Amino acid sequence: MIAPAFLLAAFLGGLAAMCLRLPPLVGFLAGGFVLNALGFTSTPLLEVVADVGVTLLLFSIGLKLDIRTLLRRDVWGGATLHMLLSSLALVALLGLLKWLSLPLLAEAGWSTLALLGFALSFSSTVFVVKVLEKRSESQTAYGRLAIGVLIMQDIFAVVFLTASTGALPSPWALGLLLLIPLSPALRALLDRLGHGEMQMLFGMLLALVMGYALFSAVGLKGDLGALVIGLLLAPHPAAQALARSMFSLKELLLVGFFLSLGLTAMPSWELLGTALLLVLALPLKGLLYQLVFMRFRMRHRTSVLSALSLTNYSEFGLIVGALATAEGWLPERFLVVLSLAVALSFAASAVVNGFGERFYRWLEPRLPEIDERDLTPSDRPIEVGDAEAVVLGMGRIGKGVYRRLQKEYGLQVLGIDSNPKSIERLTAMGFNALEGDAVDSEFWDKLLMSSEVRLVVLAMPHHAGNLAALKQLRSRHFPGRITAVVEYPEEIEPIRELGASAVFHVYDEAGRALADSAAEEAGLSSRTSQLG
Repeated sequence: MIAPAFLLAAFLGGLAAMCLRLPPLVGFLAGGFVLNALGFTSTPLLEVVADVGVTLLLFSIGLKLDIRTLLRRDVWGGATLHMLLSSLALVALLGLLKWLSLPLLAEAGWSTLALLGFALSFSSTVFVVKVLEKRSESQTAYGRLAIGVLIMQDIFAVVFLTASTGALPSPWALGLLLLIPLSPALRALLDRLGHGEMQMLFGMLLALVMGYALFSAVGLKGDLGALVIGLLLAPHPAAQALARSMFSLKELLLVGFFLSLGLTAMPSWELLGTALLLVLALPLKGLLYQLVFMRFRMRHRTSVLSALSLTNYSEFGLIVGALATAEGWLPERFLVVLSLAVALSFAASAVVNGFGERFYRWLEPRLPEIDERDLTPSDRPIEVGDAEAVVLGMGRIGKGVYRRLQKEYGLQVLGIDSNPKSIERLTAMGFNALEGDAVDSEFWDKLLMSSEVRLVVLAMPHHAGNLAALKQLRSRHFPGRITAVVEYPEEIEPIRELGASAVFHVYDEAGRALADSAAEEAGLSSRTSQLG
């Protein structure tokens, strides 16, 4: 059983972080450090919870990822180039600290410095994806680039672990190729399970058994297996629904991961000081990401925000440290330094990313101009055409709004969604739909250049996205009408305060419509009509 103190520390830490307007995960990390200071240690059950949370996270990434993303030059080329440059730069920095006689590094050999530099060159898949999902930006141009780079780094990690342990995968690993022809059957079964508990149970079975357990049994990294299984299911329309159904469970289990990270080791002042020096080196890592991304054809916003989101250290550094310590390549005290550096980098990155858009707006005039003809297709300016109404978020509600405005009111409607796979499906169905990021300030600059647009409907699935879009519209003094959809009652007032013309609570409005329809069928008249 997980100790009650663990749940209390996680809750109080998350609550304190929210009061300070920080992501709850910063509070979970702090809760782990407090528990450590009080003498608590990690338990086997907490480790299992943390591992399952990470596995489900990678499975959900696979469900929402287009495999073509990994084949892009800016993804595999950017990940490879950054890893080389970052490792060399960090080794040089550690060498400088050694030359300055930093006590912890004074006796470290160059092989130790190379191992530390390599471990610190990775960025955290868990942290970045969690932050992107919280802000509804995992399907934006910069979000897809960041996730693609992270997955390439995960692949590099598998290669390193295999080479360093000398344990080659079992010959039976070739049998995993049979999963490719098997995937249509898995998708067909997913179709038959509906949207209840069987769908979620099937997802758990795929991620933990067919993914993690099966890959581990043949000598491959289990987390990679969960990602691969998700990728095989991703083309199916129900994959997004499966990811949504598992979202809350995955988020809850990941609390265990952040708690366990804080419980890894108890620092001394010397070790804490060294970890802080490594955190101060994070801007160098971010700068290298920015320089690498600028070598490829993308907008500055995409490269800047991708670089900011990736500017942290990775839990993979702990895996490298633990392996190197077990093999005798690295003194045990460095594992404590890595643990602290990773945890502190999460806290720093969470704060910095909260100001990402403002930082980009300040930096953009200082960056070299890019010819729009050289940009990748997803980064080129959008063509609004003669659209009179724009619907942001083309999910089930957004599609219904689009059809109603078009057929009932005769408007020229443009649908906007950040998911390129959704855009492909919508275009094939005859919708006038374009890929766009509602949080992107430049997107609004381009969209509102058309004087024909007089109605905007915010139908995105996450409240944060609708709020961000409303702020962008109001900052540009959009003269038309804005209507927003909310899921929870407490979301209504913030939307109204920002000046939405109308706000619709999904369940409340659906209940009213259903009641009116039932009363009409029963031949009843409303009290309002009777009074009239």
